Amino acid sequence: MQPFTTCLWFDGRAEEAAKFYTSIFKDSKIGSIARYGKNMPGKEGSVVTVELELNGQKFLALNGGPHFQFTPAISVMVNCETQEEIDHYWEKLLEGGSPQQCGWLTDKFGLTWQIVPAEIAGMWKNGTPVQTQKMMEALMKMIKLDIKTLKQAYDQAA
Repeated sequence: MQPFTTCLWFDGRAEEAAKFYTSIFKDSKIGSIARYGKNMPGKEGSVVTVELELNGQKFLALNGGPHFQFTPAISVMVNCETQEEIDHYWEKLLEGGSPQQCGWLTDKFGLTWQIVPAEIAGMWKNGTPVQTQKMMEALMKMIKLDIKTLKQAYDQAA
């Protein structure tokens, strides 16, 4: 059993978001959908929650109303093995959204994503201070991350 499930708060668009996200990620599915019944605070029959799984990670999409909005203070990090993966997730999640610096983007629902090379963690962990500095200098100039450019900056500092 997964110890944590991330709850994502939407204003009436939880089911739409769940369908959008599961169309992008492999090994993804929509689970149960709970709907408001009689004498409940929402419109009878409308969606309260949608359980979904993206690449094995569980989420709960909640139609909580207009009280709260997403901010970049919380983001979903997608660790990608190849540039093709980065390109795929970047292109799909960016539909109707807006790009940010350093591999971050905000999707059409306002949720912030980080689309990053999986190996960047190893570069941080195993690199010299000069290597990590050069890699970060390259990264800070990018919108969508480019693995080849990051590796070149890292390797040239060795």
